[in-house]
Amino acid sequence: MRNRFPLSRRTFLRGTGVSLALPWLEGMLPRASASAAVADAAPVRMAVLFMPNGVPPKKWSPSGVGREFELSSILEPLKDFKNDIVIPTNLWHQASNTGDGHYVKTAGLLTGTTINKTVGLDLNCNGVSLDQVAAQAIGRQTPLPSLELGTDPVDLGVDAQVGYTRVYGGHISWSGPTRPVAKEIHPRLVYERLFRAAQPHDAAATSDKPLLDLVLGDAKRLRAQLGGHDRQKIDEYLESVRALEQRLDRTTSSDRQAWKPRAAVEHAGTLPAAIPESHQEHVQLMLDMIVLAFRADVTRVSTFMFGNSVSGTDFSFLDGVKGGHHPLSHHQNEESNLKQYELIARWHIAQYAYLLTKLREVREGERSLLENTMVMFGSDLHDGNRHSPHNLPIVLAGQAGGRLQTGQHLEFSADTPLANLYVSMLTAMGVPTKRFADSTGPLPGVLA
Repeated sequence: MRNRFPLSRRTFLRGTGVSLALPWLEGMLPRASASAAVADAAPVRMAVLFMPNGVPPKKWSPSGVGREFELSSILEPLKDFKNDIVIPTNLWHQASNTGDGHYVKTAGLLTGTTINKTVGLDLNCNGVSLDQVAAQAIGRQTPLPSLELGTDPVDLGVDAQVGYTRVYGGHISWSGPTRPVAKEIHPRLVYERLFRAAQPHDAAATSDKPLLDLVLGDAKRLRAQLGGHDRQKIDEYLESVRALEQRLDRTTSSDRQAWKPRAAVEHAGTLPAAIPESHQEHVQLMLDMIVLAFRADVTRVSTFMFGNSVSGTDFSFLDGVKGGHHPLSHHQNEESNLKQYELIARWHIAQYAYLLTKLREVREGERSLLENTMVMFGSDLHDGNRHSPHNLPIVLAGQAGGRLQTGQHLEFSADTPLANLYVSMLTAMGVPTKRFADSTGPLPGVLA
């Protein structure tokens, strides 16, 4: 490396009015640091993926306990990640064991609290969510304290059957008892938020060039200062950005002149629709955003909602499925409904595996990005037919920089607080926490 001093961890590639954050590089460490030190220096990231409507009650849990376990049919897409996951069974969310339907369970999933019942906008979840506790502790270290993503817009209506505003069903992230954190559902807008300047500049606002083209000059200059390993990482990173830009172009209008995001955001207040017609493409684009955000260290905390509470997403695009998610979750123990319900749950796990694959492909010194991250997948209820918050379907993946013991199925006593897992996750995140909601301590066997 030719630099006498290391690069700043907040180094950006810059062009006319735009900037692109860099991934972690060896050049961000002092010269005396060995390549192996990158793994120790890399930050820990946390993501939470929420799946609505629960799972078939007899098709989730693995067989066997400890390290000798076999994945269930739903969890089978995680077969290549058996050594990277912890599956805790018999966790529950006691505070949501009230009310009716989904909303009290969804909105309180990451807070561990009981929400106030309301049909208006006077929301109160009575807590701060897991992700936001982490973001409030470490968020100043990154441009974005956290990143909230989803696929469904928030519904402002009222579910008259249970007497709750549907707004509750569109949020799992809360920065305060009455402050749900807005999520973004448009891939293009997420991309802009991550990689373009917060305030548009005149020259950038009138440019139709892709972001990567605008920063290539700076990238070439910086590349000349780096060692061989870092040059390779920069090349791979820029290739991934280019690929994502090309994919996003395919999901929006074919007429590039119709997309002027900086002018549109400032003057019109809206952007052309950028949501793919394919639900799977939409989901995977959003998961790609998490990978890029973590890779560039734009944020270290993210949540993603596959769908809102009572999501009726039509999964007829899957072989063997004919209908919406929520209706099929009310299976009435009919074999045909249960099989379709199982296929939908398995599809969600396959998308989880997609994200884990992408994280594992990114190297940070001797570790992968997955090894420096923890990604929780879960639902707010077990059996959608019973709306039960007992024995919640939860998986935790990644080693959080070596702070988690993975490759295990941990079977706990009935009704162990889910919040105990949250205490463990916050501790692994570098946010020591003695108590969260109804926790009784860290979850045994999770922390290394």
